[in-house]
Amino acid sequence: MPDVPIINNSERKLNETVCVDTKRIFDSCVSKDCLEELRVTFFDDNQDLIDNAVNVKTRYSSVEAVSVDVDEVPFNRGYYSVDITCYFKVGFDTYSALCTTPQVAEGYTSFNKKCILYGSEGRVKIFASSAETDNLECAESPQYTSPNAKVQLVDPVILDTDILEATTPDIPALITTFPQSILDEVVDPVPVTTGEKAVLVSLGLFSIVQMERDCQMLIPAYDYCIPERECQCNTQDACTTFQGIDFPVEEFFPSERDENNNNCCNNER
Repeated sequence: MPDVPIINNSERKLNETVCVDTKRIFDSCVSKDCLEELRVTFFDDNQDLIDNAVNVKTRYSSVEAVSVDVDEVPFNRGYYSVDITCYFKVGFDTYSALCTTPQVAEGYTSFNKKCILYGSEGRVKIFASSAETDNLECAESPQYTSPNAKVQLVDPVILDTDILEATTPDIPALITTFPQSILDEVVDPVPVTTGEKAVLVSLGLFSIVQMERDCQMLIPAYDYCIPERECQCNTQDACTTFQGIDFPVEEFFPSERDENNNNCCNNER
């Protein structure tokens, strides 16, 4: 294989400034939400596992879908209301008797929040060429320069789980509306509304919401982005490749606790 010249990007000098069309973040916010007593909806036979269980433990929770709607805020130019609905899948270990192997029941729940962010103003209509329109010689539909909201989430932390009788007074209403992507995951897309028991979960959710808008920005350009390292295209046998991988010591011997975090909750007094 011929030698490949490696160029150090840090040694490059500024050549010019270029205009790029990209997305600019005009506003953003960070949220730490405690979602208390969200009622879980079950499909198929999962409700039967809950009704017949003598003990239920929450195994996991994950973000399955997010719906984001952006609307202008009246009488406050440049600001937009972001309506976010998060849909979660929650898995439970259900025990039909003591000292038995648990069966997993999966259910879904949702949470809605709203925030107001600055997205600037712009009333421009954008028309762009494409291969399809060029071949058909038809007019291109316009794209509007309205801002877009981006939501970043991590899977929620399970804080608490309660099992109640479905007839308990003042219990949260059962959620019956879910996006099609979730309904496609279950065998029978009709929520079970006749269960004897209700499951309420409390989740901790971390999120970042950003308001973006297409814009043209002037940035410094040094040179083309050339990779700094050579590709390791190893074509030898699998065992030889495996022998070249470092032993994962950290997986077997976790790092010790930091001296600055002796307090489990790290509460300030």
